[in-house]
Amino acid sequence: MTNVYSLDGILVFGLLFVCTCAYFKKVPRLKTWLLSEKKGVWGVFYKAAVIGTRLHAPVAIACVVMAFYVLFIK
Repeated sequence: MTNVYSLDGILVFGLLFVCTCAYFKKVPRLKTWLLSEKKGVWGVFYKAAVIGTRLHAPVAIACVVMAFYVLFIK
């Protein structure tokens, strides 16, 4: 189990959040519903989606490294 209050839990949550928002950006209905606002609280989803799409290679590598860490080291 991953605890949200530990550093690795926060990293897992952040990576999953960025990956999920990047996926939402590819789905047309979710893009117009969730990612239409660029400011405020809903703007966090838009900014995470932009990070996920622009930095897709480092995010993918970080996901693989974090999965290896959670499955085998922790």
